[in-house]
Amino acid sequence: MRKIVLMMSMSLDGYSEGPDREIDWHRVDDELHRHFNDVLMEMGAFLSGRVTYELMADHWPTADADPQASAPVAEFARIWRNMPKVVFSRTLKHAGWHTTVVRDVVVEDILALKAQDGGDLALGGAGLTAEFLRHGLVDEFRVYVHPVLAGRGKRLFPEADGLTCLRLKDTRRFGNGVVLLHYERDAAGGR
Repeated sequence: MRKIVLMMSMSLDGYSEGPDREIDWHRVDDELHRHFNDVLMEMGAFLSGRVTYELMADHWPTADADPQASAPVAEFARIWRNMPKVVFSRTLKHAGWHTTVVRDVVVEDILALKAQDGGDLALGGAGLTAEFLRHGLVDEFRVYVHPVLAGRGKRLFPEADGLTCLRLKDTRRFGNGVVLLHYERDAAGGR
């Protein structure tokens, strides 16, 4: 069965974006971008909320047409365009680039998606992450901690009523100071 893998960047103080949705403090250099590409090209689909989808759709469909684009950026543009995508939105009517619009997170539908053949499912966006966490649908966490204190903004992880236990799978330090913390849900530890 496929896994749902949260793959998000956050500041050391826990924010995925600043107060005005800025992410300009994310330190994505060629090394980190190549890593993202290596992980994401093996995925079966991208799952995102409307805001994340629209941010991606505003840039990535033509990013590789820019003559100044680095090789990792151009490669990711191709990955993003060709990857099946599911965007969860009650307001978006249609979307391009191999995208299916779904109105609500329905647990049975997500479990059916996980049961399909193919690579794991990459989950992105803090709002959608909160909904998936509330339903216990996240199997792995690939959190990229950037060496900044954002101070305020949108927290990656929402407040919760219970404990979610995780088991460390891997860590990696990148040359730019970003640290990957890769966890999986610890089924023996609850929630």
